[in-house]
Amino acid sequence: MDSMNPREGTKERLKTGLFIQGRGFSPPGGFTLVEVMVTLTILGLIFLVIFGAFRLGLSAWDKGEFIKEEFQKVRISSQIISRQFKSIVPYKIKSQKIDADYLAFEGKPRYVRFVSAFSLRAKQPEGLVYAIYEFREGGSEGGSLILYEQRALNKDFMEEPPPEELAVALFEGITDVRFEYYQEADLEKNLTGGWEEEWNTRDKKELPKALKMTVTPKKGQGAKEEAPFTILTPIPSYRYEAVKLTGSKGGATPQAPRAPTAPGVRPRPPVPGA
Repeated sequence: MDSMNPREGTKERLKTGLFIQGRGFSPPGGFTLVEVMVTLTILGLIFLVIFGAFRLGLSAWDKGEFIKEEFQKVRISSQIISRQFKSIVPYKIKSQKIDADYLAFEGKPRYVRFVSAFSLRAKQPEGLVYAIYEFREGGSEGGSLILYEQRALNKDFMEEPPPEELAVALFEGITDVRFEYYQEADLEKNLTGGWEEEWNTRDKKELPKALKMTVTPKKGQGAKEEAPFTILTPIPSYRYEAVKLTGSKGGATPQAPRAPTAPGVRPRPPVPGA
């Protein structure tokens, strides 16, 4: 049997890569350049997907918090506005242009004016206030719902424009505001119940039974059209007698409204000294 020369065997092993000094024989190891590039590409795609999902979730969270905050603002504002609508008073004033008394209430599709016992701006009750809700267009940025409020001290406040420094923006970035007024059905006057776009107390001689305000938000770029929200408020004082003014040297003091007396029931006389 022929024996192989040791030197030739070592050379043969070095050529085949099966000999590693100090460790004996082992198969060839390591990654090729192509395998490393493929692995890094796959890892990059995985990190890109993870980052995109994280960014999408963060954007959805911020949008949800913004919607929640806006909803809370609308809810709180709606409650306060509804409270002032409910506190509308049948305040009767005398016009300087026309020799006749009329209720201080005027309703149009884009604005409404009235006297209320509740103030949105005053921290403490200060008596009756004269309030105006008016929609003001603002171009591409959207319109605003403006509130003017002042104390009902001047007899001619319905015939004078409100001071601009009293203007307060309640809702901004809106498309439209519509006011509607509910007419109660009256068979004696041949009136059918329903919502009307205008209300003139000089002709009707009474307040509407309810007041409805519809606000349409502005549609953002690429966003879905938001549904309008409505503030529907009954006016409990629509059946009450008008508030009359008692003259005095220090000024006119309004009397509280009184509920109507039922037919056949005599009103109770006031208690002396009360």
